[in-house]
Amino acid sequence: MKVVICDDQAIIRDGLTMLLALEKDIDVVSQACDGAEAVEQVARHLPDLVLMDLKMPGMNGIEATRRVRTRYPAVKVLVLTTYDDDEWVIDAIRAGAAGYLLKDTPRVDLVRAVRGTVNGKSFVDPSVAGKVLGQVASQQTLPETLLTQKLSERERDVLRLIACGYTNAEIAAELHLSEGTVRNHVSAILARLEVADRTQAAVMAIQHGLGAT
Repeated sequence: MKVVICDDQAIIRDGLTMLLALEKDIDVVSQACDGAEAVEQVARHLPDLVLMDLKMPGMNGIEATRRVRTRYPAVKVLVLTTYDDDEWVIDAIRAGAAGYLLKDTPRVDLVRAVRGTVNGKSFVDPSVAGKVLGQVASQQTLPETLLTQKLSERERDVLRLIACGYTNAEIAAELHLSEGTVRNHVSAILARLEVADRTQAAVMAIQHGLGAT
């Protein structure tokens, strides 16, 4: 899998490159020192994933994530930053980030997150996950009718389980469906809700009262 690393500190970029180089299935194809260069490198290399810092001079990681996800929807963005402020976290997810990790994440967890994100999973640091849920919970719950109008009953069942953190295999077992059918439902849900990935779909589900109770 091809990875682009974006961070304004060279020592961080080089360290991450060396770390990921130890993995035979991961190839760091390029580095970028700011968001604008990250977008350029994505256009040049079409990687599977961008490891994206957030607070950088020039174009920050939020805007870069938004542009990458808009122009190259197949490219996943995994945020890796020191910032766990609520505003950064929520804005990154809204921009299309598939995951949000802090720079003190252990190496084994970072590598697992890179592989998993490329394969469609979402990884969020536990301390950050609490902020996301807290932010959503503090907002007024939106009427479920919006999802009712856009999604079939089966799709709402799938979305509810996505919001609970289930994988496709776990959803298939819970609903007695094949994994292929679940994948089709997930694709349809993302398209109908006009969201970039499972993380954004889960946030929308919780906002509409479909999350875990």
